[in-house]
Amino acid sequence: MRKRTKLACVLALLFAAWTLAAQTEWPAPDPAAISTFEEQGLHHSQVMDILSYFTDVYGARLTNSPNIREAAEYAVKTLGSWGLANVHEETWGPFGRGWSNELIEANEISPRHFSLIAYPKAWTPGTNGPVTAEAVYAKIEKEEDFSAYREKLKGKFVLTAPLRAVEAHFDAPGHRFTDQELADLAQPPAAPRPPDPAARERALAQAQFNVKLVKFLTDEKAAAWLEPSPHDGGTITVQAGGSRDPKEPMVLPRLAVAIEDYGRILRTLQKNIPVTLQINIASKFYDNNPDSFNILAEIPGTDKADEVVMLGAHFDSWDSGAGATDNAAGSAVMMEAMRLLKTSGLKMRRTVRLALWTGEEEGLLGSRAYVGAHFAERKDMKLKPDYAKLSAYFNVDNGTGKIRGIYMQENEAARPAFEKWMEPFKAMGMTTLAVRGVGGTDHVSFDEVGLPGFQFIQDPIEYDTRTHHTNMDLYERLQEEDLKQMAVIVASFAYMTANAEQMIPRKVVGKGQ
Repeated sequence: MRKRTKLACVLALLFAAWTLAAQTEWPAPDPAAISTFEEQGLHHSQVMDILSYFTDVYGARLTNSPNIREAAEYAVKTLGSWGLANVHEETWGPFGRGWSNELIEANEISPRHFSLIAYPKAWTPGTNGPVTAEAVYAKIEKEEDFSAYREKLKGKFVLTAPLRAVEAHFDAPGHRFTDQELADLAQPPAAPRPPDPAARERALAQAQFNVKLVKFLTDEKAAAWLEPSPHDGGTITVQAGGSRDPKEPMVLPRLAVAIEDYGRILRTLQKNIPVTLQINIASKFYDNNPDSFNILAEIPGTDKADEVVMLGAHFDSWDSGAGATDNAAGSAVMMEAMRLLKTSGLKMRRTVRLALWTGEEEGLLGSRAYVGAHFAERKDMKLKPDYAKLSAYFNVDNGTGKIRGIYMQENEAARPAFEKWMEPFKAMGMTTLAVRGVGGTDHVSFDEVGLPGFQFIQDPIEYDTRTHHTNMDLYERLQEEDLKQMAVIVASFAYMTANAEQMIPRKVVGKGQ
């Protein structure tokens, strides 16, 4: 008898799981429960008030910053005031030092005065007061270029990136999925392109060169490094520029600058006209508590209370904006979904647990730590007792747009349940089940150890075009009606998952996957 290939075995097991799931009688949506969630969630929502606290009051929530710790205190207090159980912060780590920016002032003072739109990169130092100095363009594209600028950059504001074209925007930055785009998402994904070893090598070489360039500019004692944003229109992408490890050497101050302001300075320099800048950056490091935390809260179940349905979103953000769409929106929606479940007074057989994660922006650190501590370590797949008790994890982290469906993460066995539970929400725009997986956020921490982890499909709105990791990620970019819709759907899916006779089926995962 011919040996079956590994793929054939996996496909057979998946087909068996799908067949079993298809034969399972999943509970129909409960109209009375959904009506209760809609009445409270659409007409008495608290989601925007929560979001105003997260964004307006506490602002950006860089992991281990004072901002995120104060925002967490508010979240814990709020969840407790709703009567949720076991509300607490669960420590994980070490993450490393905290950081905050206290002040940024950046101006060209000659040949003409204008204010720069600029933000310091996370974990980079300040200037120790206002610094007035010459701006210089150093055309450094490879290591061999270092020698041409050695001992010439001390105390100067250095630009190294060349100019790039900035095109007009003829299409609106905001977008909702069309029917055709949703239909395309519902199709099986195309075969992935084979990896390009040459492209990988180029990217690795560029990353290694950037590390050497930062060290060179730091060793040369440049006053600061000015880097143009990949966005335009005053929108600036701002992420990390230094290390959160206190053992790593400190780098020079680094500023992400609006491309229009960067271009004005560089074009002036190219005319051999001197440019003088005055920049004042005040930033602080916090080394006293290297551990971070996740925020947990529960609604205990009844006869299946030892089994769990989890809702989650990442609580942290980058520093320049207020982390509104990434991801105060998801955090507030999940909190609001828990409020809807609690205020409804409806009984749920399984425990519903909320998790708000930190360290997501640095690599899903908080959720991976939690999964490793409670369910399974992805490196060796050694299962913890709670591994068998999780029915599903649902995640929100794609901005402020309404829910249009679910990425099933290649878990076809979940389709019969989700198809049935999605029916009442088609009028709200939720129509699509995409078998494909999507990465880059916290459901991956569950999926990679074989637990059912799902991300909702959302309208993109301005997520990639304007708000993701930028200074424009502010309260005004949030869509209130969309967020209300999301909370109602999340609460409904949590309720139906918690009351189903059986847990959500799992896909097959091999050891170490």
